[in-house]
This record gives sequence, C-alpha cells and structure tokens, in this order.
Amino acid sequence: HLSVMAPMKAMKAMKAMKTAKLMSKGTLATELAEAAELKKSDVSKVLDLLAEIGTKEVVKNGKFTLPGLAMIKTRKKKATKGGKRMMFGQEVKVKPQ
Repeated sequence: HLSVMAPMKAMKAMKAMKTAKLMSKGTLATELAEAAELKKSDVSKVLDLLAEIGTKEVVKNGKFTLPGLAMIKTRKKKATKGGKRMMFGQEVKVKPQ
C-alpha cells in the first residue's frame, strides 16, 4: 500500500511546483543582497557574470556545474526521420528534422 502512495505524493508535489510562481532575477538579487549584506547592483553583476560563464562552459564543454546546486548538460539526439506517422488516429506526413 505504501508503494502506491509514493507516486501520488510525487505527482502532487510536481503539480504544486507548476503552479508556484518562479523567482525572477531581480528578486533573487534582492534576496542574496539582503542575506550577504551587499548592494543589489553588485549581486546583479555577479549573477550576470555567472550566466555568462555558464553559457561559455556549456558551449565549450557541454556541461556546467554549480557545486551543490545544479548541473546543466547538453544532450545530442538523433534527427527525426521523415515519413508518415499515425497521430490522433490520422496518418500525417512528417518532415525530417
């Protein structure tokens, strides 16, 4: 019975995350500035530099890690083959991508 409840809790948590309002860059800068007792403009510059460095690293290495927080990786997928597919009960022509 417990194994059935775990997925339901996960589903509810995911629904709650979708409806939650995301923190903007300005709000994040304000929160960090207050916590670290720095100027908001200085923290905003640090966030800009962090985004710039992260972008360069992902392009160069395919991966960027903020230790203890997040990792961003690029993925390579095979191209979609063209042809005919069944979609919603109808046959549709699909272009290769």
